Amino acid sequence: MTAAVSVQSAVKAFGDHVVVDGVDLDLPAGSVTAVLGPSGSGKSTLLRAINHLEPLDRGVVTIGGEPVGVRVRRGRDGRERLEELPERIILRQRSRIGFVFQHFNLFPHLTALENVVEGPVAAGVPADAARARGRQLLDRVGLGDRADSRPRQLSGGQQQRVAIARALALAPSVVLLDEPTSALDPELVGEVLSVIADLARSGTTLVVVTHEVAFAREVADHVVFLDRGRVVEQGPPSQVIDAPAHPRTRDFLARVR
Repeated sequence: MTAAVSVQSAVKAFGDHVVVDGVDLDLPAGSVTAVLGPSGSGKSTLLRAINHLEPLDRGVVTIGGEPVGVRVRRGRDGRERLEELPERIILRQRSRIGFVFQHFNLFPHLTALENVVEGPVAAGVPADAARARGRQLLDRVGLGDRADSRPRQLSGGQQQRVAIARALALAPSVVLLDEPTSALDPELVGEVLSVIADLARSGTTLVVVTHEVAFAREVADHVVFLDRGRVVEQGPPSQVIDAPAHPRTRDFLARVR
């Protein structure tokens, strides 16, 4: 199966601190990948590198076979080098990559529907078509009756469901979710996980950074455990979560269960 997302030899450092250290991943189209690991292990940075919000220092990310944020140039010496793409091309690439942030990042002055519709309209989708799709997406996440509500009128779980609808508005090939329940009160976590599980069943390619181990076991096809910026272990949930081979994975799971 063709990899929807491929990460090759990815390295990202902030000053002298290496946050992502030689990560290689190949995630098939239609798969659901859960990325687990302790705080500071590089999970969110890796996710942000996939859509070039954090440009890599070395390595390359491809989605559907297309490098994200860079192109390969051959120099006069015959060597291939990566060159940053113009911002307009990067923005076009990002329109095919949905991103759901920890803290919703909704525009407070816009309604739920306006938050969902803004991206497609900016990308050139006719307003009427964008609004019709926006209402369909709000229905899909169980908020069809809150289309005219502003973020302050919604619970945290409802705001995150609007954010998920917004991430789907341009029919992306991949949706990235960065700890989508970490900012929620415990009683609101279930409603958001339910929406993500529904996306997973629909065949949407998902990459989810999460601490919800039970959710990862139930929904993910593939689990990646990161520690200190490196992939320590990866495989199906039955392997990584239920029978981890690496002591660092076992220690982490013992602490979070």
